[in-house]
Amino acid sequence: MPKPFRFGVQISNAASAAAWRDTARKLEDFGYSTLFMPDHFGNELAPMPAMAMAAAHTTTLKIGALVFDNDYKHPAILAKESATIDLLCDGRLELGIGAGWMKTDYDALGLDYDPPAVRVDRFEEALHVIKQCFTGEQFTYHGAHYRVTEYTSYPKPAQQHVPILVGGGGKRVLSIAAREADIIGINPNLRAGEVGLEATKDSLQGQTDRKLDWVREAAGARMADIEIQMRFFVTKVTDDRMALARALAPAFGVEPEEALESGAALVGTEAEIIEQLHRRRERWDLSYVIVGEDNIEEFAPIVAKLTGT
Repeated sequence: MPKPFRFGVQISNAASAAAWRDTARKLEDFGYSTLFMPDHFGNELAPMPAMAMAAAHTTTLKIGALVFDNDYKHPAILAKESATIDLLCDGRLELGIGAGWMKTDYDALGLDYDPPAVRVDRFEEALHVIKQCFTGEQFTYHGAHYRVTEYTSYPKPAQQHVPILVGGGGKRVLSIAAREADIIGINPNLRAGEVGLEATKDSLQGQTDRKLDWVREAAGARMADIEIQMRFFVTKVTDDRMALARALAPAFGVEPEEALESGAALVGTEAEIIEQLHRRRERWDLSYVIVGEDNIEEFAPIVAKLTGT
């Protein structure tokens, strides 16, 4: 049984408090499920306070990060801040977390950019720490990267079970997500530490097929309970999808038709996009669709037609 569609928007900035408030309310009014923040150190608002502000001015809109970089904050601290926000917004948090990838962030702050295997090891441990923090019960955890001793995290989240969202593009992270997460974000592999041709080509249809195979294999019986999410970076409602496809193709290193089938692209008329989303749900189990802030209004009619179906 396919999961019903829902939609979110990733937003990074606002010119003022009023603009941020109004955008959050617009998302809610249009029927979007979730406002997501990035977690980087460029021209973006800090995610935690911005998420809290958005939640304070809405009543049903969910909030989250797409995704928190595990290396920027101790997992027990992230869990405490997340539980506090969940409590104060009456249970509307989705906790997104990943192993970290953007090398420029690490370089700017003088953080060690460890090899991918080390970052993923640390991330896997962090998931266990966060989940134990959310129980509100005392625990001890001694791993290779984190040591937590006789600690009781406060407060408990409002939700009995805070949804954990894990985003990734490599086999190991996606396999961990399949075992541990409620929502899996299928991303390009960013092992290069930047968004370049390697990452772009890794979003093509064949690569995305392979990623879903990894998830299904690792999830086993859990697959029925997992929500598959994708962030579409090339999104446009247009009557001439091939014109955009021809412009896109060089960036993907493929023919225009193949570029349009990429897991990063969602282009066409409203009817074409709706048909494409149905095909992608059948092929990839995709039901949780994320677009950018530039697409809020043009995508709203599609949100209205597909949400909950």
